[in-house]
Formats: sequence, structure tokens, C-alpha cells
Amino acid sequence: MKIFMLGWEFPPFISGGLGTACYGLTKALDQLGISVTFVLPKIVDSEYATHVKLLTPGSQVSAASFKFGELKNVKFHAIDSPLQPYSTPDVYQQRIEENLRRKQQIRGGFVSSASQLFGGMHYSGDMYAEVCRYAAVAAGLARDEQFDIVHAHDWMTYPAGIAVAQMSGKPLIVHIHSTEFDRSGEHVHQMIYDIEREGMEHADKVIAVSHYTRSIIISRYGISGDKVEVVHNGVDLNDHWPLAETGINKDEKIVLFLGRITMQKGPEYFLRAAKKVLEVMDNVKFVMVGSGDLMYRAVEMAAELGIGHKVLFTGFLHGEDVRRIYRSADLYVMPSVSEPFGIAPLEALDNDVPVIISKQSGVSEVLRHALKVDFWDVDEIANKTVAVLKYPPLEMTLRSHGNFEVRKLRWKDSAAKCVKIYEQTMVAV
Repeated sequence: MKIFMLGWEFPPFISGGLGTACYGLTKALDQLGISVTFVLPKIVDSEYATHVKLLTPGSQVSAASFKFGELKNVKFHAIDSPLQPYSTPDVYQQRIEENLRRKQQIRGGFVSSASQLFGGMHYSGDMYAEVCRYAAVAAGLARDEQFDIVHAHDWMTYPAGIAVAQMSGKPLIVHIHSTEFDRSGEHVHQMIYDIEREGMEHADKVIAVSHYTRSIIISRYGISGDKVEVVHNGVDLNDHWPLAETGINKDEKIVLFLGRITMQKGPEYFLRAAKKVLEVMDNVKFVMVGSGDLMYRAVEMAAELGIGHKVLFTGFLHGEDVRRIYRSADLYVMPSVSEPFGIAPLEALDNDVPVIISKQSGVSEVLRHALKVDFWDVDEIANKTVAVLKYPPLEMTLRSHGNFEVRKLRWKDSAAKCVKIYEQTMVAV
């Protein structure tokens, strides 16, 4: 079986859970002997790949074909594009303008358009046009590939998935890691919503990362429940890296927030709960790992609450630094307002860190040995935080049972479920 996969992130180029999920699923498919051609909107430096070559020399489209050494049945096509995950049209426009200004400074003012900047086809300057351009390029790449099914991750790839499926006559699977309602609440961006709905309507099957997300797909997008399958995310078994020096004083208890600092992840509820915890416990430090549009507001809020000296903002961390933070933590808290799944709690448990998670998350469906709260109930978040930090028997129970539980949630099982959906879809079409 051969899969043509469209995604937005892949290690080492990740900015959130989408990249982690794409890597975990693709690696597991590779181990099952499934052939995957993965298309990314980013040129990958040769230092990160074992074999790199220009795919379409002399054309207007800059693209590369490469393989990572550890993945035997997976090859990648990377298209030079300014698109990024977790982006919005406004953020996209700001990035284009910033890059133009930077290049003008470097080249003495000779760059006047995004087409010059990225060396590709014409850019009209808006995100929708770039999503459509990416779809056209992906369809062009697919003409030279042999595959049985198209698998598109998250909204920016859906037009590309539709184009490739229509060009090839192959069935389309769209994978919903997050919806516009998760990211923006009730203030959805109409363009993004329309693209999401169109992708789901054209798909032969829709994969949701949780039953929570499946209900949103059915109720908010009008998709038939018969079309929507649930495949929970997994986690890779950690390799017990040694705990290195982190610069955090272990005399203090460490409560960890790790994720994008955006409305969706509930950073304000984390900080308000921290304030209440510190009213009854002093030997606690709250660490916020990540970046996002509410980063500066979160820093200001910590100061306004009078807990700035007790809150550490690390910014976005990679690889080994993330593992060090997990190993330093006494508790992980995820107060997400709307979380389709939530891989970070699995990673925390895999590193022997007990977790508190919001009931408004998909991961709450698969974890029994985690404390669960409504995201808005800062009193309950604080009470449960104090209970874990003050009572070692509770902490040890959550730690040991949670770690045992998470060992049963592996990407190989998620990949096997996807393969079953592939097979069913190919027979039905």
C-alpha cells in the first residue's frame, strides 16, 4: 500500500503537536511496511536529510526530494512556501511583509514582491492564494508518483488533497487535528471554516483525533457521522535520557504548562490557578514552556497577579530541553479551552509526571489515571494542584498508574487503525 500524504510539520521543523503527530504516525506506518510520500511546505536543509536533490530543476517551483535515514519506506517532497502551521491570514501577511523588508535590507532594496522573495510562482500576497498555489504544486508532484490513497493533515492541506485526489482518481482521507472552533472559539475565520468544510465534504473518510472532535465535525460542519472515524494519537516510548542541569531549583515544586500560549490552551486559567496555589503554598514555581500570540499578555498577567517572581517563561523549547523540563516537573497542567486531543499529557506521563487535564480535551477520553477539571474552574485546578503537591501517596498513584496506562497508547496502534481505514475506503470507492 502506498500513501500520498500532505502535512505541515516534520521534525526537526516543528512548532507544536501537529508535527509530533505527523512524525509519530509516519514512523509507525513505516514500521508497518507502508510506503509514504510526504509533501511539506518547507525546503529542508541538507544537514537534516540523508539524500537531497532538486526535484524540478529549471522550473518556477522550488522543491526538493529527500529521505530521512531512519525511515526506510518514506520519502519527502518539500515545496518552498511561506505557509506555516497555526497561522492566520493576518499572521501570514505580517510574515510576508517582514521577510520582504529583511530581504530588501540584505539585497539593497532589490526585492519588491513575494515571488522574488520565495523564487516560486506568482504570489498575490494573501494566504488563500498561497494555499491554492500549494495545492497546484502538490497536484503536479503527484503526477509522477504511484499511490493508492491521499491523506491530508489539517486545513491548509485540504485544497491540495482535493486537487491530488481529483487528478489521480484516488480516495481522499482528511485528518482533523484541530478545527477553527478549537483555535478561535465562536469568532471563526470564515475562509478557514469554508476550507475545512470543503475538505471534509470532498473526503471519502474523515479521521478525528477524538470523539470530542468528531462531535464538532458532525454538529458544526454538517458531516455525516458514518463518514467520521476516530483514531486517538499516541506517544513514543521515551528512552530514559539522563536528567541534565536545568537551572531550576529542586527545593521548589515545579508545575508545568507546555504548549502554545494562545487562547485555545488556556494560559490565563493556568496563571489564575497559580495565584490561588501560591496563597497556600510558597515552595512552588510555575514554568510556562511555549510561545504564541498571548505570550506577552501572559507575562503582564503574571506581574499583575503579583506572582511574576514565581512564574518562569522559557519560550519555545526543542528536543532535549523539553525532556529536561519534563524530568524536572512535579506536575503537568493542561487547562485547554478546546483541545481536539492533546499529546503533551501523554509525553508528561511517559516521563513519570502526573497530569491535570481539562475535561474539554480529547485526551481525557483515553486517560483514566489523570485528574480532570473544567478549564474555567480555577479553584478546582488550584485545589487539585495543591493535593498532588502536598500528598505524596496521591502523586505516586497518579505517576505510576498513569505511566503504566500511557504505555498502551502507542503510535503503532494509531497507524494500524489508519491502515484499516485506508483498506476499507479503497474497497468502498
